[in-house]
Amino acid sequence: PLVADAEMLGTPDPELAATMGFSGFGKKARTFDLEAMFEQTRRTAVERSRKVLEAREREQEDQTEKEFRIPYTDSSASASSATGAGPTLAEREAVYSESQDNSNEALSGPSMQSQSSAKGPAEDTDDDDDDDDDDEEFIGPPLPPGFKDSDDDNDNDDTEEEDNNPVKKIPDSHEITLQHGTKTVSALGLDPSGARLITGGYDYDVKFWDFAGMDASLQAFRSLQPCECHQIKSLQYSSTGDVILVVSGNSQAKVLDRDGFPVMECIKGDQYIVDMTNTKGHTAMLNSGCWHPKIKEEFLTCSNDGTVRTWDVNNEKKHKSVFKPRSVQGKRVIPTTCTYSRDGKLIAAGCQDGSIQIWDRNMSVHTKFHCRQAHASGTDTSCLTFSYDGTVLASRGGDDTLKIWDIRQFKKPLNSADGLPSFFPMTDCCFSPDDKILVTGTSVKKGGGSGKLFFFYRETFQKLYEIEVTDASVVRCLWHPKLNQIMVGTGNGLAKVYYDPVKSQRGAKLCVVKTKRKERQAETLTQDYIITPHALPMFREPRQRSTRKQLEKDRLDPMKSHKPEPPVAGAGRGGRVGTHGVTLSSYIVKNIALDKTDDSNPREAILRHAKDAEENPYWVAPAYAK
Repeated sequence: PLVADAEMLGTPDPELAATMGFSGFGKKARTFDLEAMFEQTRRTAVERSRKVLEAREREQEDQTEKEFRIPYTDSSASASSATGAGPTLAEREAVYSESQDNSNEALSGPSMQSQSSAKGPAEDTDDDDDDDDDDEEFIGPPLPPGFKDSDDDNDNDDTEEEDNNPVKKIPDSHEITLQHGTKTVSALGLDPSGARLITGGYDYDVKFWDFAGMDASLQAFRSLQPCECHQIKSLQYSSTGDVILVVSGNSQAKVLDRDGFPVMECIKGDQYIVDMTNTKGHTAMLNSGCWHPKIKEEFLTCSNDGTVRTWDVNNEKKHKSVFKPRSVQGKRVIPTTCTYSRDGKLIAAGCQDGSIQIWDRNMSVHTKFHCRQAHASGTDTSCLTFSYDGTVLASRGGDDTLKIWDIRQFKKPLNSADGLPSFFPMTDCCFSPDDKILVTGTSVKKGGGSGKLFFFYRETFQKLYEIEVTDASVVRCLWHPKLNQIMVGTGNGLAKVYYDPVKSQRGAKLCVVKTKRKERQAETLTQDYIITPHALPMFREPRQRSTRKQLEKDRLDPMKSHKPEPPVAGAGRGGRVGTHGVTLSSYIVKNIALDKTDDSNPREAILRHAKDAEENPYWVAPAYAK
């Protein structure tokens, strides 16, 4: 590059050339054909990687030969060093000069080539081999089509193995426990990005957890009671994550913003009107609710008044439309759960008579699909959820079953699993992000073992896996597609997050690595500094520079650093009475009771002082002496 740069500069003074030690001055400027140069470089790189590969193969052959021919170790070693891994010196110098031509750095001093040739040939070979190895590690020339690295093969094998074995995809190697409270966690919600988790429970509280803001102490950053004394039934973030739907045990659903401030509250209907279509809102307790997956302002609620209603966030005065589930006899039946299909075109409700009824969102009169005996009559169907591909509906029944349906052939389920006890009207089921696994939780009575999370293969309904969560029921479960983490709400007030450091993203991984913040002692001990800008100079306090210095000063001050005396335990000391009584009399009585010097024989007790009284009379004798 130096020569080329010098040539480009033209023909400067020959004396300068002599001083600088350049020999290329005086020639005309060369023209460069860039394409040809790139092509040449590419060829060189391919050639070089081929040689590296050949050298590797040769080394391997030598190795095997060594193993077979142990007696001739020395001779084989010398032979391998003679063959030498890497190209010949002349070829290497050609490659080196080529790369020199194409590099853009301007070096000063004599060229590297002369330095390298000044070394001994053996040293040169070693150095160049090292160079080749370095290139192989850091710089990636295009490899020949037949070349494969062994690591890539292993990776491919692993992924194939994972595809064949869906259990490998379940992220349960690590877990964290968020303490919501002491009562059942009956609602869970994660925003679409997976940054915030909300939990709601039978203790009326809604708690907000921010994974990025939490440290390892795992404390919620906000707790509120949006519906006073009503249990929280359902919590869900909208499709954009900016508002939260809160469904509680009263008849009015609420919408909060991300920070928990109210945005709207649905109107309460008139309970004296017989036809539920003519009243503006729900008149009885709510059971469930969810957001429209595509329209961010619309949501759905169902209630004990026997209706499913859609609402608009911007209009709290009246519902948008009403859907009325009916029994076989055409009577009113209570919907216990409701949901939208993935495209938002269908609305499904599970009812107390065991039926699942599905309407077109735009036509509220007749059902589009319905299955009368989906679950046992008189039980609460606790969850309906559509698969991500939208073709399959999963239902979790109060009759201890989990079923999966194709709504186009809605007469009988595709698959069914039983023996899954559920004691809660909101026990969940959900699909895995890849749509191949179905997850649900089971309930247990107090002291009746552990609540479990069961994983079923969607195609065959074979039980793949189970996680023992805690010694209480598993109520809510949620498998977030972006985070690839499983959130679980339990009957004893815990929210657990299962994750895998490799397969999962963000979420719980963010807060686990942060250490707990230490409370700064200085802040708790020093007095507040009161700023009084217009005070007279004699009353003005000097501005505190830092709490640490102030603390050091306080330590030197005997008044401020005086430790309060601990309460007296046992007998009083130092003029302070013990804890048995406040009055002097009680103190004396206590001390008399403690005085154990009195012997059982009173005569001995008196005569003990007789000798002393004779030798040193003090009271009686001196008085009679006078």
